Amino acid sequence: MTGTAPTPSPFDNPRLHLSAEDAFLDLLIETLQNLERTVRGQFLQRFLKAMAQVELSETTSLEFWEQILTRRRELSESLSKPVSLQTALVDVLASSNFLRLPILMEYEDLKKLQINAATDALTGLYNRRLFEEYFAKELNRAKRHGQHVALMLMDLHCFKQVNDRHGHLQGDHVLQLAASTLRKTLRTSDYAFRIGGDEFALLLPHADPAQAGILGRRVRANYAAAIEPLKLELPLALDFGVAVFPVDGETKEALIRLADERVYELKNSTRGQSAPPASGGARVIPMEPPSTREPHPSAPAPQSGAFPASAGLSAGFSPAPRGTERRKWERVSLVGTRAHAVIGDGEEVSARVLDMSYGGVSLLVDRVDRLPAVFPAVLHVPILPPVKVSLRKAYVETTEGQGFRVGCAFLP
Repeated sequence: MTGTAPTPSPFDNPRLHLSAEDAFLDLLIETLQNLERTVRGQFLQRFLKAMAQVELSETTSLEFWEQILTRRRELSESLSKPVSLQTALVDVLASSNFLRLPILMEYEDLKKLQINAATDALTGLYNRRLFEEYFAKELNRAKRHGQHVALMLMDLHCFKQVNDRHGHLQGDHVLQLAASTLRKTLRTSDYAFRIGGDEFALLLPHADPAQAGILGRRVRANYAAAIEPLKLELPLALDFGVAVFPVDGETKEALIRLADERVYELKNSTRGQSAPPASGGARVIPMEPPSTREPHPSAPAPQSGAFPASAGLSAGFSPAPRGTERRKWERVSLVGTRAHAVIGDGEEVSARVLDMSYGGVSLLVDRVDRLPAVFPAVLHVPILPPVKVSLRKAYVETTEGQGFRVGCAFLP
């Protein structure tokens, strides 16, 4: 039985798909392998100087050449396609701070490679490799400057059920919505990563436990709004756990372990419920015991309000006027932060923000007589953008120091 030899495919010869410059450099690689080490070093020294304007010794030129070839193989394997020698050369020299004049290639190619190496393809968030790198850097920075840095681990509650009932395309969609929510909600100084299938990590520089808890609830609320139109009929939500340096630990491993434990504590405490609560394991300021004091004579009757939706606080907060009723929800203390309020439209007065709940805020002011019963203010609170609100005085108390504590309710 006879047969004809298969017609060679143009894809059998990768050089047919290379530019003339790339093909020349590939031939150069083969030629250099046959040269003696001394001659190869002399050639490479001149070659690298001509191509990249770098001054290297013959020995260093040989070392860099081996690194360039190794880097080219690594990039080709990770991207599953050939990578040009110029790309690998620029990557090695740039990472070694030797590249002075980028005349080898357009930086567009290198930028694409760097993005592919650092980001998750489905969500566009940073990947786990970058999480490990950034976490170490932020932790070292916090230690040097005596600052907080919060780690928040998150995963999707009931994500497997989404895949089982609605298919993996819908599963991918809810993951992309989670990533989009994180990008829209976080501060510019925060970092978001996809570190596993439905697992995410956030790094929050300068955020203390209370601030991280506020942000977690805000992300949860925004994600709930994003997936509501999907009508999945599942309690899909973002579970989260928070650990803060140095409050909860001083090493990366200890913080990751604690944050992970708090995620699972939240999951275990909500089995059988329609959706997990908002706390996410973040430490919050405990509720005060019921007050037996009579309201201040000058204080108007307490009035419930709703914090503006733009502020992004979860509906897990409610008004907290002082009186004879027990508080139903926690207030978040903002003492020690730069939280403040700018009061008034014309003659503006600045006051410190002492704490905040879903329905109200407490201010520290010098003089009470300058505050009308209802007044406008702009709140400047860590993590949140400045928010314009309308406030109504609910109570007034004297403080141990100078000034008055004024409890205010948000008005619609």
